Amino acid sequence: MKYFNLLWVLLISVTMHANPVNDLLERLDKGASRHFIIEKVKADADFFELDSRNGKIVVRGNNYVNLAAGVNWYLKYYAHVNISWNNMNVKLPNVLPEVKKAERHETNMKFRYDLNYCTHSYSMAFWDWERWEKEIDWMALHGINMPLSIVGTEAVWFNVLKKLGYNRDEINEFICGPGFFAWWLMNNLEGWGGPNPDSWYTQRIALQKKIVKRMRELGIEPVFAGYSGMVPNNAKEKLQLNVSNPGLWCGYRRPAFLQPTDPKFKVIADLYYEEMTRLFGKANYYSMDPFHEGGNVAGVNLDEAGKAIMSAMKKCNPNAIWVAQAWGGNPRAEMIKNLKRGDMIVLDLFSESRPQWGDPESTWYRKNGFDGHDWLYCMLLNYGGNVGLHGKMQHVIDEYFKAKSTPFGQTLKGVGITMEGIENNPVMYELLCELPWHNEKFSKDEWLKDYVTSRYGRFDKSLYDAWIQLSNSIYNCPALSTQQGTHESVFCARPSDKVYQVSSWSEMNDYYDPMEVIEAARKFMSVADNFIGNNNYEYDMVDILRQAIAEKGRLVYKVMMSAKNAKEKELFEEASKRFMNLLDMQDKLLGTRAEFCLGTWTNRAVNLGKTQEEKNLYEWNAKVQITTWGNRTAANDGGLRDYAHREWSGLLKDFYAMRWRTYIDNVISNWNSAKDNQIDYYSLEEKWVNSPIHYSPDTKGNPVKVAKDISKQIF
Repeated sequence: MKYFNLLWVLLISVTMHANPVNDLLERLDKGASRHFIIEKVKADADFFELDSRNGKIVVRGNNYVNLAAGVNWYLKYYAHVNISWNNMNVKLPNVLPEVKKAERHETNMKFRYDLNYCTHSYSMAFWDWERWEKEIDWMALHGINMPLSIVGTEAVWFNVLKKLGYNRDEINEFICGPGFFAWWLMNNLEGWGGPNPDSWYTQRIALQKKIVKRMRELGIEPVFAGYSGMVPNNAKEKLQLNVSNPGLWCGYRRPAFLQPTDPKFKVIADLYYEEMTRLFGKANYYSMDPFHEGGNVAGVNLDEAGKAIMSAMKKCNPNAIWVAQAWGGNPRAEMIKNLKRGDMIVLDLFSESRPQWGDPESTWYRKNGFDGHDWLYCMLLNYGGNVGLHGKMQHVIDEYFKAKSTPFGQTLKGVGITMEGIENNPVMYELLCELPWHNEKFSKDEWLKDYVTSRYGRFDKSLYDAWIQLSNSIYNCPALSTQQGTHESVFCARPSDKVYQVSSWSEMNDYYDPMEVIEAARKFMSVADNFIGNNNYEYDMVDILRQAIAEKGRLVYKVMMSAKNAKEKELFEEASKRFMNLLDMQDKLLGTRAEFCLGTWTNRAVNLGKTQEEKNLYEWNAKVQITTWGNRTAANDGGLRDYAHREWSGLLKDFYAMRWRTYIDNVISNWNSAKDNQIDYYSLEEKWVNSPIHYSPDTKGNPVKVAKDISKQIF
């Protein structure tokens, strides 16, 4: 009997240890799992329950993702611990608050999607396993159960093309470099940023296998990149394929599109799925987006194309579902109208601003929505990984519940976060990920009370007032605005006499009073001494003060231009000096947090290289992506330059400040001339991209001290 009892204890111990949610808790805080009882039970609906038993917290749910979401709900609303990109390692109290009354949350929003192709390039291009491990934990804790998982797809393509008769050099002319896989996989360009060394493919295969293994342990279903007809642009000549030419994208030649009527469509699709399955296993979801962003469909039978893409996927896995991004005119109505309902999920990528689910007020209104196919309510929010406060806080809530209440709500099956870049605006992603677990519409003001309490460990009136002010100004972008992300910082713009937006397609509007943001930053700083060492507070403090400095910069820029137009040289010089001082202040402030340092980005790239040549290639990819983006034609004529601009320490000081000093010196040296000398900014930018300057990921200075010193100069 003794041995039986011992065996039983050991069995329970092994079972508890094998529970992936317990493992997740241990990664958050060593020893945390001993405070929890994780109970996985069968149920028809997605749910989690919170309770207490024998001094421990009971989290009950029908799968591991929902259990993890329950753990996160407990941490936020009971323990006042906020898990965020800037805060993935926490310290829980020795005694956790009791759940005095059992609490249950249930949802019929079965799918909770994460990521955009662009996220994989603008934020994740150079992540190692350590960073990916944290991200997968973040996904589980936020209820994500189907993220886009495209790491290593380039290795699939390498092997497929090799089987089709392409040699290494030809393959590398097709596959792009590490900073640009998103646009290659979306059929926008070929080759740019490459060629990649063989070690890159080996490395990526190993990384994806770890990613997929962890996701599946947690019950997260990865969404792989499926086959949608893409072939190299020279496939017509080399393989005698019947292809259409989708044209150019921002100056780049797109890959060709293999006509679905070509018998080799099935052959190549089979090769692709066989290789994907061999490397990473079969998925239940595959993402395909042919004709992305204006791809020419002339001569393509869209109905046949949709059927061919679906058929190839179903041959690989009869249970698989096609995941498509609704962006611009995609997915084309003719391509999806005859596909079986239930076999496709459409991501309404920009639901908060340009919904396509059937809202007649939208500028991208589709009368029939997605023709009866299942769809997800998604928030895009961020473009290019740009840094800046932005959102439609109450609108995001209202539109979700509005969509649910319409006839189109019958095919609404979940939510998604589809940002182009992450590690910004954590408040908005926290809000969106909570939506499925709320049965009734709620107020942002009430929600922010709990957010402030969990975010900073306790409620603070000044911080709450600051957040209310932000939520009524910069986080209150008008409902009908189609602005692409944050109100861009003038510091990051190519200088001119008429700077407004930074990137080509931002569609910015002055929808808030900059003094509201500056005042909110002042309120935030007023309690700095009470939150020294509080990681979430210090991150938000730096971010909000950064925004206030950017607002000041835009106001001072207007003084500069007024002085220039009025031929007031002394005033122009004085205003320009103030402008450059503000830019320098922002650089110093951001240098106190690793999340806002250029070196964090570039060092991740460098660390992936095995040789100096590889390190140089990856660092060049990292630097060019966030500046010129492309070659001279793509940057200037294609409009891509500064699309992925970042307010980062190091980049501000050495890149943006360099451009502004050049502009200011040019204005002053030509003060009495009728016309300024033309500045070739691309040459200046390319010189910096190719420079050997190495940026350290190390932070400089105490965030609170630096912020307090700067506050004295701007408030």
